[in-house]
Amino acid sequence: MKRLVIESWLLLLYFDCIMHLSDFKRLHRIVREQSVNPDSKTEEICEQLCHAVDWACVFYFRRVLCLQRSAVTAVLLRRHGWRAQMVLGIQMLPLLSHAWVEVEGRIVNDKPYMSEIFQVLERC
Repeated sequence: MKRLVIESWLLLLYFDCIMHLSDFKRLHRIVREQSVNPDSKTEEICEQLCHAVDWACVFYFRRVLCLQRSAVTAVLLRRHGWRAQMVLGIQMLPLLSHAWVEVEGRIVNDKPYMSEIFQVLERC
């Protein structure tokens, strides 16, 4: 678990740099192009990876935004064999945007009702 938290923390740093030094298109492309590693997968591993990202966010030196957290979660899950999708959504009134990760249509890193609150704009 410690290795997964460290890997997650380093990915948080990487995406933090991308978000500050580049633009959204680059972050989107990195997540979209991350291939799914053909490792064996179990439900337990998926939960462990999501918890590792949560712990990395706790230890990160800055506030972690949902976009950064979801990009890290999607990339990490794909590296470990899951076909994860980062989902970007919007709420019209009040105007809000949000990002979360789904695996096989199930939200894994947020509340299960996020897709009911936010209209999906993009899946990558």
